[in-house]
Amino acid sequence: MSLRPWWRTLVLKRESEIGAVGYVSPRLVEGVFIAIGLVSALAFILMRQEATAVSDPVIGEGLVALYYRAFLVGPGFMAGFANGVILGYLMYRSGLVPRGLAILGLIGGPLVMATGIAIMFDAIERGGAIQAIATIPEFFWELSLSIYCIVKGFRPSPILGMESVTTLPESDSALRHRH
Repeated sequence: MSLRPWWRTLVLKRESEIGAVGYVSPRLVEGVFIAIGLVSALAFILMRQEATAVSDPVIGEGLVALYYRAFLVGPGFMAGFANGVILGYLMYRSGLVPRGLAILGLIGGPLVMATGIAIMFDAIERGGAIQAIATIPEFFWELSLSIYCIVKGFRPSPILGMESVTTLPESDSALRHRH
């Protein structure tokens, strides 16, 4: 999980506070699973350095399996859910980006989720052609959303009732202190 989507949460909170929490929650879960995978990989490396992986290969195989499964649930499933489904839905609903762009996320997210589940149940091969093809819409969704927001910024949204998303309204407390 990276720190780059913080601005999305601010904008999404203005659209839907529940949607913003719904976006942040799977991102946090994704980060937890990434951390679990990293800890298991580090534990395996420590076992190899101390030669315990040779004397007890079952534990080493278990740690490697935990590493792979954690990354399937984290980036393999939760990223598709958060970035594709939730973010795509909120962008579609708010009209902050073109509808076609948001639909790309609504298509890509479930595809990433489905391939993550299929890999978990050994229905498809990890890193194979099916997973690569299914990841393409999500890749272009995230890439084009970033480029669109950098080049054009968010569009004015009648749902949000504002001229521009780049200017944040003053808080009630700031207005009270002025008078």
